[in-house]
Amino acid sequence: MAAKPGERRLQILQALATMLENPRGDKVTTAALAAKLEVSEAALYRHFASKAQMFEGLIEFVETTVFTLANKVQSTESDGVAQAEQIVSLLLGFAQKNPGMTRGLIGDALVNEDERLQVRMNQLYERLEAALRQSLRTAQMANAWHGDPSSDAAALFAFVMGRWQLYAKSGFKRLPQDGWDGQRKFLFD
Repeated sequence: MAAKPGERRLQILQALATMLENPRGDKVTTAALAAKLEVSEAALYRHFASKAQMFEGLIEFVETTVFTLANKVQSTESDGVAQAEQIVSLLLGFAQKNPGMTRGLIGDALVNEDERLQVRMNQLYERLEAALRQSLRTAQMANAWHGDPSSDAAALFAFVMGRWQLYAKSGFKRLPQDGWDGQRKFLFD
């Protein structure tokens, strides 16, 4: 039975994400990816022109998922502080549910890959920080936030990046959401 269009492509991305979950952080090669899927490397290249395109597919998944959730928070929650809290929480939760993606989020998986991938990740970081900044501006306009939305959003995103780093560098043992209740109070109260 032939696979539905896009199904093999999704299988390749899922296998890549699974391989990135290796706590040792080994470099993923197309040969290893093909072996995991029990296909030839040529079969991979029928769906992706390059390994960089495979990583771009993972980045697109992250962008789509995270921004869909962040936009939902911002459209359904009118309290800007609550928006920022929920966005930070969803970023931590996304990483915790997707350890392989976390290695991409922190850039580990992109070392020695096409530099445009890190440029794209940097754009993702900027967009995430901008979402936090917008939420804090909303809170500031409601007189619920008295700090500087720009610097505070940068600090919140640095916190998220730090939790992602600890998660990946601990071999996925130090969960991003561990201690979140206390950290939330420190960051937002």
